[in-house]
Amino acid sequence: MNAVLRRAWGQIEEVGQYAILCWETFLSLLKEKKYWSEILHQIYFIGVKSQSVVIITGAFTGMVLAAQAYIQFGRVHMETGTLALVSVSMCSELGPVLSALMVSGRAGAAMAAELGTMRVTEQIDALRTLATHPVDYLIAPRVLATSIAMPLLTAIAIVVGIGGGYVVTVYVFHIDKVYAWANMIKYSSNHHVWNGLIKSAFFGVIISTVSAFKGLNCPQGAEGVGKATTEAVVAASISILISNFFLTMSIGRWLAP
Repeated sequence: MNAVLRRAWGQIEEVGQYAILCWETFLSLLKEKKYWSEILHQIYFIGVKSQSVVIITGAFTGMVLAAQAYIQFGRVHMETGTLALVSVSMCSELGPVLSALMVSGRAGAAMAAELGTMRVTEQIDALRTLATHPVDYLIAPRVLATSIAMPLLTAIAIVVGIGGGYVVTVYVFHIDKVYAWANMIKYSSNHHVWNGLIKSAFFGVIISTVSAFKGLNCPQGAEGVGKATTEAVVAASISILISNFFLTMSIGRWLAP
């Protein structure tokens, strides 16, 4: 019983420390001084280098979704609505969520491993001796870069996913392209796109803050770095899936016409 209570108290303390890190990061982002070179480097690392993974994920997700939608819609003779379903799904849900999960597995893991290695080798302590706050130099640029890169990656996933769905719908299942495109325009609207882009910005903050927190608090040694990296990916992925529900309920009502 005591072990369970200690574990529960440890989890509560960890949540509190994470909240403090988020607050310090928010205050750091409000400062005029910004490390722009580090921000641009992180945008390149998180955004540009994640494009290939996001493009492949978005394309085949749209293609699979089109195939499944065509089979189900065929039972009620609504095949021309296949591309509309792909468009709405990719814009609102699948585009931002799958892009965030891919970035979490690639950039989030690397972020946690890098910061964990810096902590183990006492480089973070060296920053403090040089009068440089680790949050200002290490965390804030990553949070800002991820929140900028994620909407751009989500937009790429949406476009590629709809393109893949269009190819399958028109050239594989031979649905008239005019009807398919007209129904997509009819049932897709701007609020679906904005819903996905706004959620992706929140997902970017979750990925960067969770990965940074796990990296900064990793145990000593190489084993600790590996453990922190694994925990960062798992915690960020679960947080994305949980927060997606609440963001959908709040942002969807706010943007709904």
